[in-house]
Amino acid sequence: MRPPATPRERSTPEPTPARGEADLSGTTPETSSQSSSPSSSESSSPAHEPVTDLSDLAPAWTAGRAFAWPGAPLLVALALWAYAVRHTDVSRLDDYGLVTALHPAFWAGLVVLTTGFWFTVRDPSRPGRWAAGYVLGLLVMERATQAVVYPTPLYAWAWKHDAVIDHLLTAGGLQTADQVGDMAVYDQWPGFFAAQAALVRLLGVDSAAMFMAWWPLVSSLMLMLPLLLIYRTFTEDRRLIWTAVWLFYVANWVGQDYFSPQSVAYALHVGVLAVVLRRFGRSAVRDGWPRQAVWTVVITVLLVAIVISHQLTPGMLVVCLLALCLTRRYRDWVPLATTAVIFLAWCLTAALPFLSAAMPDMIRSIGDVGANVETGYGATPTGTGAIATSWAARLLSGSVLLLAGIGVLRQRVLRHRALPLLLIAAAPLPMFAASSYGSEMIFRVLLFMLPGAAFFAAAALLPKVRTLAADAAAQGARGSAESRRRGIVTWVPLTALLLGTLAFVPSYSGKDRINYFPPQEVNLVRQLFDQAPDGSLVVAANRNYPLAYASYGSIDHYWFLDDGRSHVDRIVKSPAATLARDMAGVERPARAYFLLTQGQSANSEMNGQLDRAQLDRIQKSVAASPRFRLVAENSAGWLYVLKQTGGAER
Repeated sequence: MRPPATPRERSTPEPTPARGEADLSGTTPETSSQSSSPSSSESSSPAHEPVTDLSDLAPAWTAGRAFAWPGAPLLVALALWAYAVRHTDVSRLDDYGLVTALHPAFWAGLVVLTTGFWFTVRDPSRPGRWAAGYVLGLLVMERATQAVVYPTPLYAWAWKHDAVIDHLLTAGGLQTADQVGDMAVYDQWPGFFAAQAALVRLLGVDSAAMFMAWWPLVSSLMLMLPLLLIYRTFTEDRRLIWTAVWLFYVANWVGQDYFSPQSVAYALHVGVLAVVLRRFGRSAVRDGWPRQAVWTVVITVLLVAIVISHQLTPGMLVVCLLALCLTRRYRDWVPLATTAVIFLAWCLTAALPFLSAAMPDMIRSIGDVGANVETGYGATPTGTGAIATSWAARLLSGSVLLLAGIGVLRQRVLRHRALPLLLIAAAPLPMFAASSYGSEMIFRVLLFMLPGAAFFAAAALLPKVRTLAADAAAQGARGSAESRRRGIVTWVPLTALLLGTLAFVPSYSGKDRINYFPPQEVNLVRQLFDQAPDGSLVVAANRNYPLAYASYGSIDHYWFLDDGRSHVDRIVKSPAATLARDMAGVERPARAYFLLTQGQSANSEMNGQLDRAQLDRIQKSVAASPRFRLVAENSAGWLYVLKQTGGAER
């Protein structure tokens, strides 16, 4: 199956809520006229320092009407995308995954879409719905492409979660470690799986595999509303809001949007932050206790759903809410206390069996930052394609974080107005010292930093902002200087946005050779589980194949690449004999099967475990051994069974 020191409160006094701050329904409260006066902003005492409202931000220049009709580039981009997916062949993926398989029209469409978005969102005469349309177009091209071009769902982990749902439906309830072993961890955080089991029953489909290929698009759409609410808390500048949303989706290459508890828990996490930022702190005092009680109930429902679905997300939410309490504006302990109480209650009851067993390792990992971010054996990119796509992902994340730093430095007004969002972006960093989370902590930290980082990165791409009053005073002095800067202000940020958008594809889809399982592979594995008696053993190189956890309540699994390197070397040296010994002891009517598939080979080769020659040696040795019999084969792999003698296998 599948924290650096807490940021301290600035000495600068916390600003009062601004006129640009809207509530959840989109209405905007009125504020005093003092906030519009630049002189009062400079002369007021620190305790009453008025804030510069970002709803008054005006571009230092006007982009002009780049398009007579802003929908034209969007339609052209989607037409190019539709043509590209119809002419993309994924039958022979190389080590660059979908990158080299995509038709060139896809890349042209992505350039047209990004360029159209940039000029449309910066044109003050364009309604905000056009920016929303372009972002939706981006999600279609980013997250729906794989669902369209691949005939089967991606990711071994998604297939595993489908198996958990199927087991929950079959078993009719939650089970313990005595019954299902290590897989009981899913029964101790069952929220996502129970909800999906209900959805399977409601839709009347055979399994979640019928719809899970579209989950990346669905889970990404779930994030849009809470992101918009968060960004509108700090600005009504349409350019900043939608550019931040665009950058968030472009930088979210980590791959946690697939069919998983993390995808839903993360959307709920961002939703809780949206409610807290808009409805708690000083806003709660302004609204009164009855309304705060209503919002407390709302976040309690969201928190329960998070806590019963995922192990890591509640911890990330706690550190984010704790960081918010460092500011006077959001020093409201109700959300933090509610989260902590619900999280601890679950850990001390339903999740206690798992935590009791895992606690020693978790305690040892605390403070060991080097080990927590280290890539373990079998997770090191190997080969030109794997290394190139890994570097594309690193450069994309590094560029967004660098832009965020530039945005913090350039946009002085944001450093004070959006300080809570800056703290939220920094809050996940201490988790590096808490755990390795299966060598994935670095990716999860990046994921939880993104809402804040994308906002400040978007600010770096926009012109230097001023209030309208300051613009009026400086209008005569700017004159021709602004026109000379216009080219730089336009094309340099657009180039950065284009490069980031294009880099998303190799970052997100560059390892599709590992993650894609052709129909032949699905059929081969399904044939195995259709015939395997209860109590049978399935031996494979690794777990990277579809249906790897099918019938896990009654079928045992052994993945030999999970063993120590010395035992793997023995298998490579004498494959058939060593595997036969490992598979011995399975009694009738159960059988012992050896399965080697395309997905296993791709994962082993691209992650530095065994190369193609070594895997070929293993397969040929098993094929030539009289101890094994070929049960099935096709272009995606082989299935062998260990011959039985009497009541036991040799």
